[in-house]
Amino acid sequence: IALTGAWTDNDRGLMGTIVLEMGVSSRLCSILQPGEPVVVMGPTGEPTEIPTGEKVILLGGGLGNAVLFSIGKALRDAGNEVVYFAGFKRGEDIFKREEIEAAADVVIWSTDAGAEIEPNRKRPYDRHFRGNIVQAMISYATGELGDTQLALDDCDRIICIGSDRMMNAVKETRFTVLEPYLKPGHKAIGSINSPMQCAMKEICAQCLCKHVDPETKEEVAPVFSCFNQDQELDRVDFENLNQRLRQNTVQEKLSNLWLDHQVHAGDLGLWTNL
Repeated sequence: IALTGAWTDNDRGLMGTIVLEMGVSSRLCSILQPGEPVVVMGPTGEPTEIPTGEKVILLGGGLGNAVLFSIGKALRDAGNEVVYFAGFKRGEDIFKREEIEAAADVVIWSTDAGAEIEPNRKRPYDRHFRGNIVQAMISYATGELGDTQLALDDCDRIICIGSDRMMNAVKETRFTVLEPYLKPGHKAIGSINSPMQCAMKEICAQCLCKHVDPETKEEVAPVFSCFNQDQELDRVDFENLNQRLRQNTVQEKLSNLWLDHQVHAGDLGLWTNL
């Protein structure tokens, strides 16, 4: 399975990932035991570009936040100011709260349902918003959430990591409802997770991401997402990406049903043989 690295500890030679249990392969990860060997292929992708002296908007959806807090820390260490919109479906889904707070000057928590995320009282500019990230950005920019420490129209770049639907919504609304609140000419980057297979970088071409010219809308050369996951939002064909991400959906559903059958039937040999 293709995973995104969440953190590294160079002194101890450790790296961490966060696995969302959805398909069979990721569900099987839950039975791994401490000390059990695993094979990690790579590295793939490219380090995220870290500027200096800029103001940056981070937009994280769900597991996208597992990556963004590391990026936010690197940004702040390089002298940038960061406003971080951290979106979760439910407040109960929050993770790595302290790391997220340390990665930003301001954190706006947004949730669709469930418990609200109570802002840290030691951080006077942090807020919670009920709704999606685009709505949270508008409320923050218009002052509906209170005083702002860092204005969105002062920010030089956006780094967005989440589902393809969330990133596409950010891409499109930057030229509609969000346009009055953003800095003209800002740079917008999305972390693209295309289907992957070979784990060897630019070999199997499963991860090719279709790109279009933002001006002419004509198709241009595609990009290997395994080679560089950070791509300009305005160049990514998100409709094509969504279709690609669904290409194995039937097989995934059947495999999940088979695993459920094995577990419910009590065939524990599946687990002990791994």
